[in-house]
Amino acid sequence: MTAPINPQRTTEDYQALDAAHHIHAFVDQKALNEEGARVMVKGEGLSLWDNDGKRYLDGMSGLWCTNLGYGRKDLAAAATRQLEQLPYYNMFFHTTHPAVIELSELLFSLLPSHYSHAIYTNSGSEGNEVLIRTVRRYWQVLGKPQKKIMIGRWNGYHGSTLASTALGGMGFMHEMGGMLPDFAHIGEPYYFADGGDMTPAEFGLKSARELESKILELGAENVAAFVAEPFQGAGGMIFPPESYWPEIQRICRKYDVLLCADEVIGGFGRTGEWFAHQHFGFEPDTLTIAKGLTSGYIPMGGLILSKRMAEVLVEQGGVFAHGLTYSGHPVAAAVAIANLKAIRDEQIVTQVKNDTGPYLHKALQENFANHPLIGEIQGTGLVAALQFSEDKASRKRFANEGDLTWKCRTYGFEEGVIIRSTLGRMIMAPALVANHADIDELVEKTRRAVDRTARDLGLL
Repeated sequence: MTAPINPQRTTEDYQALDAAHHIHAFVDQKALNEEGARVMVKGEGLSLWDNDGKRYLDGMSGLWCTNLGYGRKDLAAAATRQLEQLPYYNMFFHTTHPAVIELSELLFSLLPSHYSHAIYTNSGSEGNEVLIRTVRRYWQVLGKPQKKIMIGRWNGYHGSTLASTALGGMGFMHEMGGMLPDFAHIGEPYYFADGGDMTPAEFGLKSARELESKILELGAENVAAFVAEPFQGAGGMIFPPESYWPEIQRICRKYDVLLCADEVIGGFGRTGEWFAHQHFGFEPDTLTIAKGLTSGYIPMGGLILSKRMAEVLVEQGGVFAHGLTYSGHPVAAAVAIANLKAIRDEQIVTQVKNDTGPYLHKALQENFANHPLIGEIQGTGLVAALQFSEDKASRKRFANEGDLTWKCRTYGFEEGVIIRSTLGRMIMAPALVANHADIDELVEKTRRAVDRTARDLGLL
């Protein structure tokens, strides 16, 4: 397949202008300027092309968001129709519009029945900002304003704004902007790294009970909520043991602490269920959504509230002092409707659960279960992680694991596949429309990148 592009400028010209005007995410900008940013110009299905005509298989769905892949004409058409009819209006001034109403009607038909209300945002970061304020307002209305501490997990990720960064547990992000008061953290349920001699079930319970200890340390009367991703995304696609989430839920209910799931990555079919918390079998009070809501075609996020919370805020809360200019944007809502209908009507979630998800994990086991560099394979549906390990039997990690996986990621780009590195793990999350041929290509090119890394270490 040749690159369907007609570059208007040279790659070097684009790179120079990019360097002159942009500060990129999570990168040493000076080093990037010397290297030159990769200039992507076209997407179709799971394929991307850069300005030089090189094709890549996108094994990360952009940033876990292009669930329907690139080039969907139905999503583009939905945006065009809405742009021509009502390109913008807001949800201030006692007004609303059909697109956002119909989006919510569709969304709540897909959600479990104990959820009832949505507050729309532009991103997952904003969704978690709204979560923090909404949870604290809920407890204020119930006459418990002292319940304001939010507990997250170390190495968890909830966004890049100041409050969502504080809620997350990435220390290098805290160092950039400082921490905020009334946020606390417990350990991540990372069995390969921290399980020691325990069984996974024992470790899952131990990790969950860190929450109980933290609640007792802080005082249950002061703790508003526990917030976590059902599986950690940016923190390395870490899947907790099966014993973890039921115990977390038990603890939250015991101490009257809200249980809040960040479904920004896990939502809309990634695990083979509509939402990742359904895969793990627990019932959160709130869900933060984004990414797969529109398949990344236009920015949109939101906070989903349980009936329990919504009733308190609506019936007793008075004025809700929050609003965003683009909350429930009509074009974003129209694209989200088209996206969710496609996922539903094409039975994509069922396909991920029963066909392509099992196919991916079977292929990963066949290629990496006995690989000298891989200590563990985790995941479900169309999300997976390969754990680099110096010694699989003892679960010993490389001291320089981040350097090794970064090298592997770079080899991946050279081989024509986009996979991501986080600490000692290579992670992948292809579009939910991936077919068997796409998965074969993803696994084969990932194998080449991993093999090249292993050869550098003298393991092959």
